[in-house]
Amino acid sequence: MTDTIKLYPAKPAKVYFYGTCLVDLFYPDAGLAGVQLLEREGIDVLFPQDQTCCGQPAFSSGFNDQARDVVVPQLDLFPGDWPIVVPAGSCGGMMRKHYPELFAGTPWQAKAEALASRVFELTDFLLNVCHIRLEDQGEPVRVAMHTSCSARREMGVGDVGPALLAQLQQVEVVEQARATECCGFGGTFAVRHPEVSEAMVADKTTAIEEAGADTFLATDCGCMMNIAGYAEKQQRSLKGQHIASFLWQRVGGDA
Repeated sequence: MTDTIKLYPAKPAKVYFYGTCLVDLFYPDAGLAGVQLLEREGIDVLFPQDQTCCGQPAFSSGFNDQARDVVVPQLDLFPGDWPIVVPAGSCGGMMRKHYPELFAGTPWQAKAEALASRVFELTDFLLNVCHIRLEDQGEPVRVAMHTSCSARREMGVGDVGPALLAQLQQVEVVEQARATECCGFGGTFAVRHPEVSEAMVADKTTAIEEAGADTFLATDCGCMMNIAGYAEKQQRSLKGQHIASFLWQRVGGDA
């Protein structure tokens, strides 16, 4: 079956922006940068104020009823037939891939399926719908790219981040060992299996450092928080940034 995430629409006049919990609570700069990059492409960005969690924590823990309780009030927040752009592959994957499953056989099935079909991960939308062109205005830097498991496997955008960074003349993307491996976050996985999660993020942090990166970039704030938080706890110098914030800075946006 064809994955409709690859059937890209024409560049729209408007989009909805789904901010995600981690952007809202910890990394608002990443969300703002995503909005600014979309506006730079001439798109009017709509941000429904009543949006909350996508329901993934409850769903991935097996609490489907509670996940539906979280999601149902939001199904009517995106009424226009515009794409819904999400700055996280994990939340995007939940909405695009799992809403049809979560609401199958319920009164909300049609609404959930219609919403899911309009969900796009931010970097994928910028590259393959907006056809964004970036002119680098920053100093030379070496970065490592970490694409989340959900972005890579559920949203199919593993090559998108590197493709965007390749447009930046002063940015060198270094290759880390086992770049496709999980950072160990996995949302509730890190809470339920902290020892395993810590071992995984230790491996990921070491791989990024050994690649010689000045910083690392992530498509998801959860991964960024996990890797950067571990590095800080271990008093290591490695810093991280959401790719949207990095791209906005490189094209001359406010830091």
